[in-house]
Amino acid sequence: MIKVSYIVFVLAFQYGDSFHQPTTVGRRATRLHVVNKDRIKSSGCGLPLVPTGNCELFDPEKEGLHQGTGDLMSRISTGPSYILPKGVSIVTSSPSASAEILDAQHWLEHLDQDDNLPLNFAKPNAPVIATLLARSRIISDDAPGDIQHIVLRLPKGMNYVEGQSLSVIPKGADPVTKKKYAPRLYSIASTRYGDILDGNTVSLCVRRAEYYDPTTGLPDPSKKGICSNMLCDALPGTEIEVAGPVGKTMLLPKNLNDANVIMVATGTGIAPFRGFMHRLFMENTVARHMFGGTAWLILGVPTTGGLLYKEEFDAMLLNAQSGSLKIDYAISREMRNTMNGGKLYVQHVIAQNAKEFFDKLDSGASVYFCGLKGMMPPILETLEKVAIESGLDWETKLKSWKSNNQWHVEVY
Repeated sequence: MIKVSYIVFVLAFQYGDSFHQPTTVGRRATRLHVVNKDRIKSSGCGLPLVPTGNCELFDPEKEGLHQGTGDLMSRISTGPSYILPKGVSIVTSSPSASAEILDAQHWLEHLDQDDNLPLNFAKPNAPVIATLLARSRIISDDAPGDIQHIVLRLPKGMNYVEGQSLSVIPKGADPVTKKKYAPRLYSIASTRYGDILDGNTVSLCVRRAEYYDPTTGLPDPSKKGICSNMLCDALPGTEIEVAGPVGKTMLLPKNLNDANVIMVATGTGIAPFRGFMHRLFMENTVARHMFGGTAWLILGVPTTGGLLYKEEFDAMLLNAQSGSLKIDYAISREMRNTMNGGKLYVQHVIAQNAKEFFDKLDSGASVYFCGLKGMMPPILETLEKVAIESGLDWETKLKSWKSNNQWHVEVY
C-alpha cells in the first residue's frame, strides 16, 4: 500500500498577500507567498516563492516613486498613524506656483523615436498626390536667379522628420526618350509639423533651373529645368505627384539636451537647416524647450538680396537663449576674406574660425553640409590645410568624426 501526502495550495493573487490554511486531519498546513500572474510571467514564469516584503519583484521606492520619502518600511509598520519625517515633503503631480508652464505640441514626436523613421510612404513608381497651397519668391529682384518657397498639402498619414527629402515627379514625358520624367529630390525645408503647424504640409526651397545663352544673355526655354520650373510656375490648387520621404543622413542628434550643431549651406542648401532651426528655436515642442546646446549656421550666397529666410533667422536670434545661436553669412560678391582679400565663401568663414570649428567637433558636435556639390572640395582643402598647420593628421581626424556620426553631407 502506498501512502500519499497531500499538499493543498490556496493562492491569493495579490502582491504581498499570504494565506494560511488551517491544519486538518490527513492534510499538511502550507503557507505560500505569491504575486499576480503578470509578475510571475515577467519573472520568467514558474512560481517564485518570495519572502514577504523583500521587494525583489517590485520595489515601490524605486519603481513606484513612493512620493520620494525613502521611508517605505516605516509607513508599512506604522500604518495610518505614520507621520512624515522633518524636512521631507510629498512630491505632487502639480507644478509649483513659481513654475513657468509652457505649451508644447507633441503629437508627432514619436516619428523618430526608437529608430522608426517615416520612410517611403510612397515610392516613385507609385506616387501620391500633394496639393500646392502657396509659393513665393524669397529673394530680391536684384538677386540673381529665382528662388521660391513652396508649401504643399500632403495626403493624410504622410509624415517626415527634419533633414529628410521629398521626391517630386514632373508631369509628362521626355520628348527624346518618350519615358516619364525621372523624380527630382528636394531637401525638406520645414519641421515635421509644417509651416501651418498642422502636421500635414511640407515646404520646399526651390531654385528655378534656367540656362542662359552666353551669346544673347537670354534664357533658353529648351534647356530649362523641368521639375523646378513646374513648381515655380504652379498655381495654388495644382496637384503634384510626390514620393518619399527618404533620408537618414541629415538627421539632428537624438539627444538635443546638450547637442552642438554646425550647419554649412550654400544657396538652397539652407532648406534642411531652416527645418532644424525652427525646431530648435521657434516651435513650442519639448525638443525646443529642452535644447541646451548651441547651433552655428554658416550660409553662403552671392548678394545680400539672395539671403534666404533672413527675417526668420533674425527672429530666431532674438528668441534664442544668449549664446545658443550663431549665424555667419558669406556674401561672396560683397564681402572679402581676411586670408587673401578675395571673395568671401563659406570655406573662408570656417578657416577664419578654425579653432572654434575644430574644438566643437572634438567636443562631440555634429556638422552638416548642404548645397551644390562644388562646395565640398574647397571646404575639405581648407580643413586639411588648417589641420596640417595645427600639427594634426587630417585623414585620421576626418575618419574619427565620420565614425562617430558627426559628419553629414548632402550635396547635389
